[in-house]
Amino acid sequence: MAKKLSRRSFLECALAGGAAAGTANLTIMKDAYAQASGPIVIGHHCDLTGIISSWGVWHDKVAKAAVEIINQGGGIAGRKVELSTEDTESNPASGARKLRNLIQRANAEFVIGSVHSGVMLSALPIATELKTIYFSIGEATEVTGAKGTRYSFRTGTDTYSIAAASMPWGVENLGKNWSIVYADYAFGQSTNQESKAFIEKAGGKVLTSIAVPLDTKDFVPYLSQVPAGTDVILPAFIGALSIAFYTQAKNMGLDKNMKMFSSSASIEAIAPDDIQGAAEGIYFFENFPRMLAAKNDEYHKEFNKQLKIDDVNAREIGGSAVMDKSHCWQCWEDIFALKQAIELSGYKTRKDVEGVIQALEGMEMKNSIGHPQGDKLIRKEDHVGIIDCYISRVEGGKLEMKKRLPKEELLKNMPVRFDLSKLPA
Repeated sequence: MAKKLSRRSFLECALAGGAAAGTANLTIMKDAYAQASGPIVIGHHCDLTGIISSWGVWHDKVAKAAVEIINQGGGIAGRKVELSTEDTESNPASGARKLRNLIQRANAEFVIGSVHSGVMLSALPIATELKTIYFSIGEATEVTGAKGTRYSFRTGTDTYSIAAASMPWGVENLGKNWSIVYADYAFGQSTNQESKAFIEKAGGKVLTSIAVPLDTKDFVPYLSQVPAGTDVILPAFIGALSIAFYTQAKNMGLDKNMKMFSSSASIEAIAPDDIQGAAEGIYFFENFPRMLAAKNDEYHKEFNKQLKIDDVNAREIGGSAVMDKSHCWQCWEDIFALKQAIELSGYKTRKDVEGVIQALEGMEMKNSIGHPQGDKLIRKEDHVGIIDCYISRVEGGKLEMKKRLPKEELLKNMPVRFDLSKLPA
């Protein structure tokens, strides 16, 4: 059973960070800041409007909550934290402009980034040019891969690690012959590439890969291309595209002869029981299980409490909106990771950013209020989060966890392909 934390012990656990979480003996004083150096400004490159706004609203809530908690305990290294937020509009061109505003006008010293893969890919060259650490939340692997720099980090997974964690299990348990149907932009393209490689490595076969334009409403022409010999369909969509895909695939009866497996991105901010059974029986990869029962500890429960969501569906209490829990936890944890790295490195001004980078490279974080997703590592070489992952299935309109994929297995399955730690800062 999840234990109940007192307010004091909650703050102590949250502000301790890292390996000390849960054991610190802190004096908690609201607004107790050492003002001599001024505030630390953290930018939030947030997708508040546009195609991914149903996620962005949660990312905004989560980041604000994390900063409030940190400030209640005296800030970072005794300095108050200020959160400066710019709306990317879920658009790469707009996002690029807004990032410059954050760094050059709002003086953001670190940035919690976009979950839109196109936006984060357009943002990274600017963050690197301006020597500003950028935490990506979207899943296109290039940000901590081929296009990565010393300034690009993530605490969660990307399409490379998702495929490495889940495809061996999927080929063994769901079927050998796969068809991939994906949205034709950065996230979908990256999902197709990485999943295909790991399916084949596990002894499976990808019969076809079908790219679908982002403005698609009628999926029948694309679903009709799925070969009859397919055991598993892997869709890679988000939001309205996901709902249309699952609804039309169900209406065509594809679920009668084929299983479906997708990442949590395709069901984020969507409750399965709200879409009339269209997602029933589908398997999903989760970074952070939506249901408390799948990771039932005091930290997960307290995270839900702080964000005012229920423990089963991650719905807002008193409302109907569904949190994109498998992604938005990173907005919380990235800020706590920065707190840990800033304090370890002795950071004072922008000229000290390389010390923060070095502290983040290889940094371990322990299951705690600051890191409610669980124990994790930011791998030194490619700056990607190595975490426990989960496979869940929609049963009776709920996501039910079927398999925990430990981070140790993930490390074995995904060799380092790019060493960002050797690049100049």
